[in-house]
Amino acid sequence: MADFDPQKPYNDLPLLPPPAELIENTEILKKCIDARVALAELKQAAELIPNAAVLVNALPLLEARASSEIENIVTTTDKLFEFVDIAEDKADAATKEALRYRTALFEGSKMVQRRMLSTDMAIQICSTIKGVELDIRDDSGTRLSNRKTGAVIYTPPVGQKLLVEKLQNWADFMHQSTTIDPLVRMAVQHYQFEAIHPFTDGNGRTGRIMNILFLQQQGLLNSPILYLSRHIIQNKGEYYRLLNDVTHNQAWQAWVMYMLDGVEQTCIWTTDKIKAIRELMQHTSQYMQKQLPKTYSWELVEVLFKQPYCRINNLVAARVAKRQTASVYLKQLCDIGVLKEVKSGRETLFVHPKYIELLTGEENVWVYYAGVETETAAVATADY
Repeated sequence: MADFDPQKPYNDLPLLPPPAELIENTEILKKCIDARVALAELKQAAELIPNAAVLVNALPLLEARASSEIENIVTTTDKLFEFVDIAEDKADAATKEALRYRTALFEGSKMVQRRMLSTDMAIQICSTIKGVELDIRDDSGTRLSNRKTGAVIYTPPVGQKLLVEKLQNWADFMHQSTTIDPLVRMAVQHYQFEAIHPFTDGNGRTGRIMNILFLQQQGLLNSPILYLSRHIIQNKGEYYRLLNDVTHNQAWQAWVMYMLDGVEQTCIWTTDKIKAIRELMQHTSQYMQKQLPKTYSWELVEVLFKQPYCRINNLVAARVAKRQTASVYLKQLCDIGVLKEVKSGRETLFVHPKYIELLTGEENVWVYYAGVETETAAVATADY
């Protein structure tokens, strides 16, 4: 688009859908098949975890950290696990914001089970991320700039009425253009949402949550466990370059291929991560049975994997043990090397180092506990 001027509001942002020849061809459709296979394998791997809460507690936190980092809101996975659910008010500002992203993802996941994705849902999600009540912006000062040079690279449309109209077209496209593959629709709607830029802040994170929710609504995911922001973090420059290329040149194919590749590669990596989590759970179960036969229960193992920063109250809430006995159990687990006792202010936490290392590591590997490395993982399946 030779006449595009990044300094001027892009009120002429084309409505969806794009021309069919730009988003539907042999290469894109072949990539859709590969991505669908990877999504199916991810769903199957997730179903093999005996307690879905293990994954739903962990993987959305990884997504929350990465999606927030894309916007230069930087925290650590350790901090997220330390403060999630129980001590969020004690966290630093960046950690609180990332935790709100996780909350927004969970709330959105519940909403899509009852109704279709919509402008109102996007408003709710962005409001949760930011921790304040938001509405579609009604200002003319929003501009996106290069963080290094300060040069304006994009000025989104202005005027609340126009934004609402474009968002209605965005929502209609997701639900009415059913002849277009859902994965292609996901990629297209994500660009459009980013280009509309309906809020004063939180647009990128809201848009990335909408990707996951759309896949859930289309039946391609059962829960919000796709860690898609990992792919974007690793290819951040390409992400913004391709978004810009759609705006300037209607270069839809490269953008759609990028998003499809992101889904495929993320699914493969996440499937391997889930398999490693399952194997570590089985191995930890074996080790605890051997070292602490009187303390061991499968319910206790589940708590350690749902709460890698564990508190006495976590065991009490799960009805694994009453408070005094729970304290004894956690200290016994420290004695055999499964947990590590740490202080956080006045509070005592029991950290699960092997699990934290597995969750935060790029490689999906873990180290055996001494003495059970030759036993088969099948021993633990009876606990399921």
